[in-house]
Amino acid sequence: MNRIKQRPGEINLLFGGEAGQGLQTIAQILARMFMNGGLHVLAVSEFMSRIRGGSNSITLRAANQPVRAQDETIDICVLLDKDALPRLKGRCAPATLMIGDPKLFGPGSGMLPLPLNELGAQAGGTIYSNSIVCGAIACLVGWELPLLEAALAKVFSSPELLAKNLAAAKLGWDHGTEAAGHFDLPPQEKKAGQLLLDGSQAVAFGALAGGCTFIASYPMSPSTGVLIHLAKSAHSHGVVVEQAEDEISAINMGLGSWYAGGRALVSTSGGGFDLMAEGLSLAGAIESPMVIHLAQRPGPGTGLPTRTEQGDLEIARYSGHGEFPRAILAPGSPEEAFACAAHAFTMADASQSPVFLLTDQYLLDTLCDLEPFHLPDAAPEPRIVTTTKEYRRYAAGADGISPRGIPGLGEGIVRVDSDEHDEEGCITEDFDLRTAMVDKRLAKLRLLKEDLALAPRLYGTADYRRLIVGWGSTAPAVVEALERVRPASTAFLHCVQLYPLPQAVLDHLQQASKIIVIESNATGQFARLLRVETGCTITRQWNKYNGLAFTVDEVAALLQQEVNP
Repeated sequence: MNRIKQRPGEINLLFGGEAGQGLQTIAQILARMFMNGGLHVLAVSEFMSRIRGGSNSITLRAANQPVRAQDETIDICVLLDKDALPRLKGRCAPATLMIGDPKLFGPGSGMLPLPLNELGAQAGGTIYSNSIVCGAIACLVGWELPLLEAALAKVFSSPELLAKNLAAAKLGWDHGTEAAGHFDLPPQEKKAGQLLLDGSQAVAFGALAGGCTFIASYPMSPSTGVLIHLAKSAHSHGVVVEQAEDEISAINMGLGSWYAGGRALVSTSGGGFDLMAEGLSLAGAIESPMVIHLAQRPGPGTGLPTRTEQGDLEIARYSGHGEFPRAILAPGSPEEAFACAAHAFTMADASQSPVFLLTDQYLLDTLCDLEPFHLPDAAPEPRIVTTTKEYRRYAAGADGISPRGIPGLGEGIVRVDSDEHDEEGCITEDFDLRTAMVDKRLAKLRLLKEDLALAPRLYGTADYRRLIVGWGSTAPAVVEALERVRPASTAFLHCVQLYPLPQAVLDHLQQASKIIVIESNATGQFARLLRVETGCTITRQWNKYNGLAFTVDEVAALLQQEVNP
């Protein structure tokens, strides 16, 4: 076979099949194989809301340079199920190498035949089809088996199971020898210490770095991964894990933990967070720290439970009755997810306010290689005081921050109340005191906007006139598209803190003569927030809301249309 022309220094693979056929396992094995060969990887899942059946896909991108966004180019498409062909055919180009079992697609399909049923029977059962596929892919890219074998050893810990999968991979590799070296992607020097993690793991590790000691959550896709990963770290890091009966209980348990001196996190998605709104308002009234991980998926209602969207910014900004301070952080990559999760605990503790960590399904479920995260040697020191007999929970302080005591630490009484209260925490209906307490709580916004704020990141030329503004997981696609197109006088501002907006965001907006906001929702929620908070004029909005994330190619096309209308 002739070598297929591909994008230099990378390869894109697409796998399609039913839920339960092991697409995630294939991605795990091949991602580790490519990492063993010194490449960077990105694995993006696209799956239906069902345990078995349906038609799912996973895209694996391996490259010489770090990759954090999905490319639409497909070099190899492996179909494990006949129903995958009509769903994925539109994503494949004439040059795409299609691979399938002749028993499923027939001898005249034009596909490279990979007789999985036949080879699976030789390996001991169709359960070994995944390793057969991995062996065939390794051969197609011209790689030797040891790199794949090392990856299999990471995935299968049982010696007996490993031996069977190694034999299955060899069957696939032997079958692909006629097409060996079909693609030009030689191994590089292996990078020591690289991790293979998804966004959920990054959030969980960030929470540990922030000193998290308690999580209460009710499982809900796509937030459940954070609960699972913290549960795995419960004994080693001293985290109390509670699967609550519902989200109302979860947030109230979290508030109880902070009241007792813990550092609590709740993890939920849109429909679950709806139930937390009253607890959020309670946090505002009693001036309690709270960290809320809100994992976005398309709504309303149940929506698309396993797809992605950025549709919950406004509920994070405006939910909860009454007026009280809050902060909203939105990481765009696993590295930022780790950093933002850790910083959320610092912000919450210092400001005695709720802090949102706003992610989405794409970020949480996408797998990629990362530099090692470094957890601190000691947990962060909480901002808790030892109380005296004269202690007053809501005594006036700088920036509206009162000394926070906890029951049992000192001689004072730690009294909190959801009714309006005086400095001691006793209920009051004094009108002047009411005004003073509202002003005191809102004064904490300065701390969140200035001293504790996370600055936006500017990509591209500093001498820009056209400014693209985005947030969350859209960032990597925009950054790579900007590098690819290189439009003149154009930069991208990635906002990590969405509320309260740091002054630096306003400064960047004022320099631009044309502002474009990109986000994955229908109505432009961040664009609306920018207008309200800064008074800026937004020239254009790029919105996507079909349940899939922006790709590099999509953003590059939008940029080219903007530059050459």
